[in-house]
Amino acid sequence: MYNAGSDEADAWSRARDGDPDAFTSLFDKHRDRVFGHTLRLVRRPHDAEDVTAMVFLEAWRRRDVVRVVDGSIIAWLLVTANNTVHNLERTSRRHRAALARMSEPRNQPDHADSVADELDNVERDRRVRNAFATLSTADQNVITLCVLEELPLAEAARTLGVPVGTVKSRLSRAKRRLGDLALVSEPIRPAFEGGAE
Repeated sequence: MYNAGSDEADAWSRARDGDPDAFTSLFDKHRDRVFGHTLRLVRRPHDAEDVTAMVFLEAWRRRDVVRVVDGSIIAWLLVTANNTVHNLERTSRRHRAALARMSEPRNQPDHADSVADELDNVERDRRVRNAFATLSTADQNVITLCVLEELPLAEAARTLGVPVGTVKSRLSRAKRRLGDLALVSEPIRPAFEGGAE
């Protein structure tokens, strides 16, 4: 009987030992799913491509610590995508703060932003993205695995290294908080500054 999980676990074992062809096969298998998840977070295809590349670079660089859950590395890749986006956003905030300390450049307003703001779903998407960004890393990871990627609770628990009950309580709390925050009309500033939990 064909077992995709077993095949992937075998490919990962070879990749972990330094086989670039095995790693390439896993990149080909999971690239689109990681890109799609990242695009939901950053909303710009170019940035999502960069994050996807960084995720797989990190998987290759840290292949001795990648967790295989139910014969697959996809959950580890998705959590790493979350962490990579956090790091990029933190760097971006620092860059913006440094620019703010510089003299104000003269810019002409871009009418494209005002046109885009007229679309109903732009504001809703912004609220959801901002609300997601304010959640703790643990809550973001459980939302990513259980809601966005629809992984079973047990698989998410194994990926995160916590009991299923912890995943259930985090998921309930995270959904409630995400819903409450998405209703707020004021711009939401991300609450996280530290690394991954």
